[in-house]
Amino acid sequence: MGHTRNALELGQDQVVEIHRTRGVTVTDFFGAVAEPKAYAVDWDAAAAEKGGYDWFMLKEIAEQPQAIADTLLGRLGESGELVLDEVRLSDQELRDIDKIFVVSCGTSYHAGLIAKYAIEHWTRIPVEVEVASEFRYRDPVLDRSTLVIVISQSGETMDTLMALRHAKDQRARVLAICNANGSTIPRESDAVLYTHAGPEIAVASTKAFLSQIVACYLVGLFLAQVRGIKYEDEVAAIVEDLRRLPEAVAQVLTGMDEVRALGRSLADAGTILFLGRHVGFPVALEGALKLKELAYIHAEGFAAGELKHGPIAVVDEGTPVVVIVPSPRSRESVHGKVVSNIQEVRARGARTIVIAEEGDEAVLPYADHLIRVPRTPTLMAPVVTTVPLQVLACEIADTRGYDVDQPRNLAKSVTVE
Repeated sequence: MGHTRNALELGQDQVVEIHRTRGVTVTDFFGAVAEPKAYAVDWDAAAAEKGGYDWFMLKEIAEQPQAIADTLLGRLGESGELVLDEVRLSDQELRDIDKIFVVSCGTSYHAGLIAKYAIEHWTRIPVEVEVASEFRYRDPVLDRSTLVIVISQSGETMDTLMALRHAKDQRARVLAICNANGSTIPRESDAVLYTHAGPEIAVASTKAFLSQIVACYLVGLFLAQVRGIKYEDEVAAIVEDLRRLPEAVAQVLTGMDEVRALGRSLADAGTILFLGRHVGFPVALEGALKLKELAYIHAEGFAAGELKHGPIAVVDEGTPVVVIVPSPRSRESVHGKVVSNIQEVRARGARTIVIAEEGDEAVLPYADHLIRVPRTPTLMAPVVTTVPLQVLACEIADTRGYDVDQPRNLAKSVTVE
């Protein structure tokens, strides 16, 4: 970054020759000259520095309001219609879609699980979410009317790339959500939406995750608009809700000192459980993954309704249980059920850590530790409820003396199957 922002996209099996006077020549293995596409990197060198933070992860957590805002930037056209980056599919091809697969790995898989709720709600198209490494091996039913949405921060995740190629072989349409301009997955897709989150240096994904969720929402709204299910003013109203998310995340970040203190007190825990319902369930999975990645603590995320189907057996005296509580303003019966789950684990000696929206008084008697988040529409709640879990995992790992940015055995981009 100290020398240039200009780059060239390279295809498979291409050779680059750089010469002091003749410049750059790109050929294939047989010597045929290729014309690679040029692009500019849209972040500066300062974006790849810690900027005074102890860890890149802390810096990237703090950058999340801006990352969300950048993902949303320029998405509404002059007449209120939604605009994506590169869509090489016609409106008619998008109208013909009758099934969607979301395919990804790790944290991106959790973004896909959240996306399922929104996309199905807004488009009424059935959505399946699959781990990329399993996708092509089970012989999924794909055809020309299937849209496969692949999500990858790096655009080079090998499992996701191979799933993409399998989908293309079956004549399915592929749309990529990616953070890396010029990477392989966007190049091989029929359409791409870049998250524009900037560089993410820490191995454990934070701002890329939240921007992927927002990007998935944009895809769902775009499909609803193209298919005539939602009018432009309805889309614009939801986009306005999305545009309020950076401020909501910033508000959450101002109250993280108590979460960090809580994290230090949990550093000796042998296991931590996470419970969530509806869109809170993938958030619970993500919270558990972050803890496993960074602090090497056994952690599991469960659908709260499954508690009595087995998981409650592992709750013991002092077991920390993190509960993501849905809003009492919508799906009220689900809210009541989750409050009941908190009572159940607390009665068995659990140490309850409750994440609930402002104004939710029903949880107060049952929360040993209460973390408040701003009110948001139900489908957008994961964007704010995830943030305390990121900070919690980071603080627990730091207290245990581990490298937060480079956890053992992990790499930022998994480029082998």
